[in-house]
Amino acid sequence: MTNSADKPLIISVGEPAGIGPDICLQLAADAAATNVVACGDLRVLQNRADKIGLDVHLRPYNPGKTGSLRAGELAVLDQPVANPWVCGNPDPANAPALLQSIERAVAGCLQGEFSGLVTGPLQKSTINDAGIPFSGHTEYLATLTNSPTPVMMLASRNLRVALASTHLPLREVADYLDRQRLEAVIRVLNRDLQVRFGIARPVIIVCGLNPHAGEAGHLGDEEQRFIIPLLNELRAEGMQLTGPLPADTAFIGASEKADAVLAMYHDQGLPVLKYAGFGMAVNVTLGLPIIRTSVDHGTALDKAGTGKANPGSLLAAINQARAMHAG
Repeated sequence: MTNSADKPLIISVGEPAGIGPDICLQLAADAAATNVVACGDLRVLQNRADKIGLDVHLRPYNPGKTGSLRAGELAVLDQPVANPWVCGNPDPANAPALLQSIERAVAGCLQGEFSGLVTGPLQKSTINDAGIPFSGHTEYLATLTNSPTPVMMLASRNLRVALASTHLPLREVADYLDRQRLEAVIRVLNRDLQVRFGIARPVIIVCGLNPHAGEAGHLGDEEQRFIIPLLNELRAEGMQLTGPLPADTAFIGASEKADAVLAMYHDQGLPVLKYAGFGMAVNVTLGLPIIRTSVDHGTALDKAGTGKANPGSLLAAINQARAMHAG
């Protein structure tokens, strides 16, 4: 009987036409993927290993045996796709199976079979082309786990950036954000920094929604109307919140001043984080009953099967998931 610390992480390999298979195989070849299970099509992985010349031995997943695998071996929970032979050209016919592999991985985490989930990149447009509404892992995982407030956060070595809204067109952001949603996000962020990251009293910098944080209402009224009153109330409860600050200055010295920055929308916060640590950053979904981390990059279709993909972000995501599980 394995204890909680011995349970493997499960890695959803992601889009088979992208670099997900490449980076999983690279880590296995370098002995960096011990006690993990790759959830994906075994044929895709074998074909990709042959294509890029990696001597990786793929083993069917056997519960309780993943910790005994050696360098150059990778446990695979086989999840066949319709067309395993694509490389660089995503096939919408594969979309249902890719989502089913995520569902299998999440079910295993919820049931205690796995200690956490690390996700490889998916091609959202291809899933939508298959007629399946899909805006991203964050929202999909929230639905699968019945989680009302998933919070997307990217973390590099020196900076954490969380988002109050995720994959929305920019013109919809201001209508989406209101006091209730923002309060729920801040509470999840504060709690999970405590529970998942072991920070007793997190310091959080909150960005304004508008340029210059609204310029006292002259450049938008959201700050005056509900952001400032909300932050004042949460500070009165004991939360350590700074802001709302103009986004163009909020990140200056943030890694020394705060434990996280809360940006109001996707492209307000993530360009800064990715500039500071692209390729070594980790995407973490807060507000879930399971641990979920991910790479900070996309499918990189042009690099699939070339042997040039960098597995650094996947290794960082594995290490982050293990650290969060260790508590």
